[in-house]
Amino acid sequence: MRRVVDQDTWARAHRDFLQKEKALQRQRDALAAERRDLPWVRVERDYRFDGSDGPCTLHDLFDGRSQLLVWHFMFGPSWDAGCPSCSLWADQYAPAAVHLAARDVSLVVVSAAPIETLDAYRTRMGWDFRWVSAGDSGFNTDFAVSFPAEAIARAEPDYNHGTLAPMAEELPGLSVFAREGGVIYRTYSTYARGLDALNGVYQQLDLVPKGRDEAALDYPMAWVRRHDEYTP
Repeated sequence: MRRVVDQDTWARAHRDFLQKEKALQRQRDALAAERRDLPWVRVERDYRFDGSDGPCTLHDLFDGRSQLLVWHFMFGPSWDAGCPSCSLWADQYAPAAVHLAARDVSLVVVSAAPIETLDAYRTRMGWDFRWVSAGDSGFNTDFAVSFPAEAIARAEPDYNHGTLAPMAEELPGLSVFAREGGVIYRTYSTYARGLDALNGVYQQLDLVPKGRDEAALDYPMAWVRRHDEYTP
């Protein structure tokens, strides 16, 4: 129910709410510090990828930096176009790569589709981040973002750190790596709603009166289109 009040009442209500927002921000800061203190695990497997300039390794993806963000973009081997929802996220992190690089972080996108398909779709979307194909390297399977039909049929909790059953052959995620000398470590991964905070469109929708306005949809992101597919 909409409430319309006088200016003083509006200001008091918003000052009171601001205290809750500040408390939440302090909790976020504390959680971020705790996240950075989580244990690491050494990456033992020698993953090989196909890039626009030829084959490359996980070590190569660091591009001389010590930290690496890998976006697991849903794009199956036989697909003609990338996932619309992953494309929404990519529209937002694509411009961030140059800023991250200034802070010793490389941003790379990894998908299962062939590199030729990825290059064509990246051109269509107007992105300039580095995108490589995992191919049959085992990378997407090991990081629980690609699932064979039998894994989906088993309906066992293999996704989101073993808490959710995979619902499709490709699912989204983000993994973080650190490099010390010639050794690579996996420091963090997040999936599903863990990616929510990294979507600026949703964070802005949360501020407007209608919010995300998805309750009546068949599934939450049914409204999302690739940015060149919206009807004016």
